[in-house]
Amino acid sequence: MIVLKFPKTNLLRICLEGHSPGGLNRVWYAFLPLPRIRDRTVAFRSLRARLPSVGSGLRAGIAEAYGLAELRRDLMAGLTIGTVAIPLSMALAIAIGVAPQHGLYTAIVAGSLVALTGGSRFNISGPTAAFVVILLPIVEQYGLGGLLLATMMAGVILIAFGVAGMGRLIMYIPYPVVVGFTAGIAVVIAVLQVPDFLGLVIAQPGAHFVDKVVAILTALPGFDPAELGIGCLTLLVLVFWPRLTLLVPAPLVALVLAAIAALALRHWLPGSGFEVETIASRFSWAIDGRSGTGIPPVLPNLVAPWQLPGADGQPLVVDFSLFRALLGPALAIAILGAIESLLCAVVADGLTKTRHDSNAELIGQGIGNVVAPLFGGITATAALARTATSIRSGAVSPVAALVHALVVLLALTGLAGLLGLVPMSALAALLFVVAWNMSESRHFVHTLRAAPPGDVAVLVVCFALTVLFDMVLAVGVGVGLAGALLIRRMANLSYTDKRSSRLARGVSTLPASVSVYDMNGPLFFAAAERALSSLRVIDPGTRVVIIDMNNVPSMDFTAIVALQALIDDFRRHDIGLILAGLSPRIIVKMRRAGVRKQTGVLCYCADLEHAGATAVRWLDKAPGNTVADQDDDKGRTVTGQNG
Repeated sequence: MIVLKFPKTNLLRICLEGHSPGGLNRVWYAFLPLPRIRDRTVAFRSLRARLPSVGSGLRAGIAEAYGLAELRRDLMAGLTIGTVAIPLSMALAIAIGVAPQHGLYTAIVAGSLVALTGGSRFNISGPTAAFVVILLPIVEQYGLGGLLLATMMAGVILIAFGVAGMGRLIMYIPYPVVVGFTAGIAVVIAVLQVPDFLGLVIAQPGAHFVDKVVAILTALPGFDPAELGIGCLTLLVLVFWPRLTLLVPAPLVALVLAAIAALALRHWLPGSGFEVETIASRFSWAIDGRSGTGIPPVLPNLVAPWQLPGADGQPLVVDFSLFRALLGPALAIAILGAIESLLCAVVADGLTKTRHDSNAELIGQGIGNVVAPLFGGITATAALARTATSIRSGAVSPVAALVHALVVLLALTGLAGLLGLVPMSALAALLFVVAWNMSESRHFVHTLRAAPPGDVAVLVVCFALTVLFDMVLAVGVGVGLAGALLIRRMANLSYTDKRSSRLARGVSTLPASVSVYDMNGPLFFAAAERALSSLRVIDPGTRVVIIDMNNVPSMDFTAIVALQALIDDFRRHDIGLILAGLSPRIIVKMRRAGVRKQTGVLCYCADLEHAGATAVRWLDKAPGNTVADQDDDKGRTVTGQNG
């Protein structure tokens, strides 16, 4: 029996009573101090203040005089984005190797949940093209069930990112890395659509990009003119329709015209063998005893991902090895989802002059990716193109995203049969346009022309690794290269110059045996040896070295070790070292590392004038130097700041 008592002494008494084999009772008492009620309340409020505000985007959107006019604008924007999201969701689901309805489920479930719980007022979430290169290998290796399970794991990771406050840290990814891997993803997406656009029959497409390209080139002589014609028609409409500046979205018009053209030509040319592959002819479904082709006209059902088929067509076997195998892909999904969502939120803020809560947005994206797979939804993140279109359509709050999800839901239940008539080549043409817009070719070319050579190298490496290998490797290597470039540039800012006595204010009367140096820049592992190397070659008659460190903002442990080695070298040659103008924070750090002042060996001084006076006392070796050295830190108050 467990008895919990709260005595007036503000202690928690725990009494654990049990029976031993001999029948004797044993009682253990533990007294645990509890904080007072007021202290617990303050602590709870402090913890709550540190946590992200879930749903802050929705509250911010409807808090600013939200009325009928704003609701009308959100309804129109949501209707526009919903019509755009329907074909894109189907096309992106097909691009990763799953049935098109899973893309629609994602737009419905994740799109609405992220709008309710995220930290951005304008982000529109759903399937995006950036995930094709990550999700396609997962589907090929683990099937639909493995993809949905990895998506749920990624959602948990995103929630952890948001709770840990990592929203700002993820934004520190260099621009060449982002441009490089997005352009690489665009190339991969475009190449993957070539078979559907040309109507090619490829038995073994290959697992890697080069293998896919070789398979496509081998199958090129067998292209289907009908598929190519429908694809070109769709591509022309997608390119030229926006120039008419009409309210109807180009994807909707293009796919409707492509479906009508395919039906008309098949009806008018019955004996010509004109046949175009459509969603209905490629995909079939069976749910609760019902079956059909195309897209099932039913609401998404609640089903556990591990009950869905894996790569072998059988339900997944859930064990630790499966979670361990999916951890890497899940982490890649989470990182890319965080990057794309936060970049989208930043762009939306720039278009609307608002601010988003990055950590709340990560939590919202995580919630959407945890719940959506339970209803058959694939990975979701904020979509930049749909978000920008929503803003241009007049959206003022996440209500537009909710309306967009409702439009997709109505299309799923009421227009499933018509959606099955969309030609596969038309969807391939749509993804061609998506890939082109995603590539940001102007920014890519501009970076190649205007960026420094180091940044160009990072861009090219990220692009090549994304195309030839995968995005995770590209981002990892790109960030590593960018970090190495930053270290080199920072190291070049650190140097040490010798100063003449005339230039050192207040020390113009120093004897010739005192040398004054000026050190500049941060001292860290890449710059310490370079900055201190010039101090190892000094004049033979030098007995005291003064270093002006007013312009040294920081020092890491590697620099402290290098400085200690220099001090030991000076000690062996009977040379004293005086550090002038060092910040209290760095002094505390050096003292913790064991680098302490010693008469005739090392001293910290507030300025050059005081350092010159100390050097003269050391040279004179007058009696009472120990007492005088105790005043070496006069004018310098060293506080207990953490380094």
